[in-house]
Amino acid sequence: MIEAEQQIGTFQDRFSRVQNEIGKVIVGNDDVIEGILIAMLAGGHALLEGIPGLGKTKLVHTLADVLHLDFHRIQFTPDLMPADIIGTNVVHENAEGDRYLDFQRGPIFAQIVLADEINRATPKTQSALLEAMQEGSVSVGNDTFMLDQPFFVLATQNPLEMEGTYPLPEAQLDRFLFKLKLDFPSVDDLHDIMDRTTQVESPEVGTVLTGDEILEMRSTVRSVPIARPIQDYAIRLVLATHPDFDEAVDETRRYVRYGAGPRAIQALVLAGKIRALMDDRVHVSAEDVRRVALPALRHRVLLNFEGEADRVDPDTILQAILDNLPGPREN
Repeated sequence: MIEAEQQIGTFQDRFSRVQNEIGKVIVGNDDVIEGILIAMLAGGHALLEGIPGLGKTKLVHTLADVLHLDFHRIQFTPDLMPADIIGTNVVHENAEGDRYLDFQRGPIFAQIVLADEINRATPKTQSALLEAMQEGSVSVGNDTFMLDQPFFVLATQNPLEMEGTYPLPEAQLDRFLFKLKLDFPSVDDLHDIMDRTTQVESPEVGTVLTGDEILEMRSTVRSVPIARPIQDYAIRLVLATHPDFDEAVDETRRYVRYGAGPRAIQALVLAGKIRALMDDRVHVSAEDVRRVALPALRHRVLLNFEGEADRVDPDTILQAILDNLPGPREN
């Protein structure tokens, strides 16, 4: 019991230190910062969505500064090719005049990868991330290269601009543990942003967490138990996003073409375990699962024609599910 309390205390202390350090630069968006850290500690990846100028890229750069990890940024554009991401074989010539192929690693070979404006690249290029995000490896020809752990992809996209963009395919979206939305700052937050960005000195952050410490925190997360009724509740939440499910709400039956898959359940359970640790508990509650439901499911709900035509927000459907789905059942 004492060892468990020490693990929880260490986890909370490290989590708070990273949050506080990022908060020295980033104003507001506490839920987004928390969501990014939850996704990273669950071993997943995060998709950030917001209009230009809200600090999406700055947030990722700040996170990289706070963590002692290798960081690469990839600017996605329509002419970007898969080899620009994963790397390519290059012909070299030695002193004897013999030629040989040498693999030149691309920017995917980092521990934190910023995929900036990911929806500006073609689906062919977007797919270059699939293996790395799921398997933690990169295949080139007959060779497979393992990526250093922890490995974390943070992608950004603009929800407004449609010209010259390519919506992420379902398989790509499902690789992201969370989809996080950045809201427009409040008046007070805007004042803070101006104070920090228009002065002579800019706020700076220090490195407070190493890769080994992140891996330790991931191990702590997976050691948190979850009761069968709570796990069953997470499963029923995901099933409720399918229109043919017996307990599906009216909004699901009317607007949803296809619901979330098994990865969504994994996201709910792992993120719920992290929420429990943050609240000083070693067991997952139904409220932990509910609090992470929107970011874990919003990008996994595929709308039908009527939903697209009516511009239905998946969050509206998910909130209806949370409001109407019965809670955990006792065995």
